[in-house]
Amino acid sequence: MARRSLALGSGSYLPARILTNAELAERVDTTDEWIQARTGIKQRHIAAAGEKTSDLAIHAANAAMAAAGVTGADIDLIVLATATPDNTFPSTATTVQAAIGMHGGAAFDLQAVCSGFIFALATADNFIRAGQCQKALVIGAETFSRILDWEDRGTCVLFGDGAGALVLGAGEGEGVDAPGILSTHLHSDGRYRDMLYVDGGPSATQTVGYLRMEGREVFKHAVANLSNVVIEALEANGLEADAIDWLVPHQANQRIIAGAAKKLKMNLDRVVMTVDRHANTSAASVPLALDEAVRDGRIKRGDLLLLEAMGGGFTWGASLLRW
Repeated sequence: MARRSLALGSGSYLPARILTNAELAERVDTTDEWIQARTGIKQRHIAAAGEKTSDLAIHAANAAMAAAGVTGADIDLIVLATATPDNTFPSTATTVQAAIGMHGGAAFDLQAVCSGFIFALATADNFIRAGQCQKALVIGAETFSRILDWEDRGTCVLFGDGAGALVLGAGEGEGVDAPGILSTHLHSDGRYRDMLYVDGGPSATQTVGYLRMEGREVFKHAVANLSNVVIEALEANGLEADAIDWLVPHQANQRIIAGAAKKLKMNLDRVVMTVDRHANTSAASVPLALDEAVRDGRIKRGDLLLLEAMGGGFTWGASLLRW
């Protein structure tokens, strides 16, 4: 039997403050109807003053560990995906490490923007497969509200804050019917970095900067890249799209999600959708959607999940997981 990463438990956290489209329409030239028609977004959660990315991550981590029946002392790896860390250094992951009582092992951040959780999942999975850890905490956490230009109606309406986490444990399994991560598939193409980026940073400008995006170009690439990586994941495991019980996509835009599902000939009733309530929470969006569907009973043990995301860089990836 081959060594494999098993999903032991998930968790998530959303800040208490909800910002509706109607409230946004009082601040910028937009309307609830315009936002919903183009994105499917109705509201988003916004971190409170003084509420950091690490705070969100710790809440999600504790929920995931409770679901998995483990404590921080059991975890020997944290991979935290974020584009909005607390500080330039140290890593936000080490703040989480201290907070959960994990005193050994390794903890580090990973940056692949909206694809971050998929990249972090692949990283932790490879550590487990290589025998370098037994239990890993994979987190996606963001406070994107801190890098938004609230006068840019093309971007400020799209994003929100939140965190999601998944505990992985080492196990054994063979074939597509056994539980665990079947495969992960990662890609990036730096030629498109200017289509979605933040115009600041410690090296370039010594400022935090604001998110900038060419929405139409991102949309076009997202539908194509996500469809291709999903097909890649299915082919790698000798599966057809109808074998997937649930598609758990990055929650960027309802039209992107629907476009990818259509290319796969998947009904939307097999797609986990949270973008209407969460907006785009970048690296947090996939684990947030995953945890919601686990907790409300849609996702059950034995279900085959396809997780996918695309973000700035461009980066994109997918993972097949037998829950």
